Formats: sequence, C-alpha cells, structure tokens
Amino acid sequence: MVIVWNDPVNLMSYVTFVFQKLFGYSQEKATKLMLDVHNKGKAVVSSGPKERAEFDVFRLHGHGLWATMEQIPAA
Repeated sequence: MVIVWNDPVNLMSYVTFVFQKLFGYSQEKATKLMLDVHNKGKAVVSSGPKERAEFDVFRLHGHGLWATMEQIPAA
C-alpha cells in the first residue's frame, strides 16, 4: 500500500489536486484523503502489486509529496 504523510510544505488544495491528477479520484475522495493526511498525519492512497506501489511513490515524490510504501499486513 502507498501512504502519503503530512508535511508542513504543501497546501491542502495542492495535495487534493495531486490525488485527482495521479489517481483519477473525484474531488470528494481526494478531499477526504487530503483531510486524513492533514488531520491523522497520513492516508493510504493506493494499493496493489509492489511494482505499482513503487511507481505511485515515485510519481508522488515527483509532485513533492512525502510518500512511502508498506506491505499490507496479512489478515
């Protein structure tokens, strides 16, 4: 899974824009994720195979966001 972390640099509107641009999320979903980042300190923005997660982290870094990937815990 790909996690975006809160940072003191990026505006909330910019983070929402990036989520919409990179993941095709609606304004509503992108805003909810941005608010999770802002209020909870992080949000899971995508999940999938390792290669896809690495690519998503790379793209988020390219837009100046702090993102990491973690393995989804086994159920």
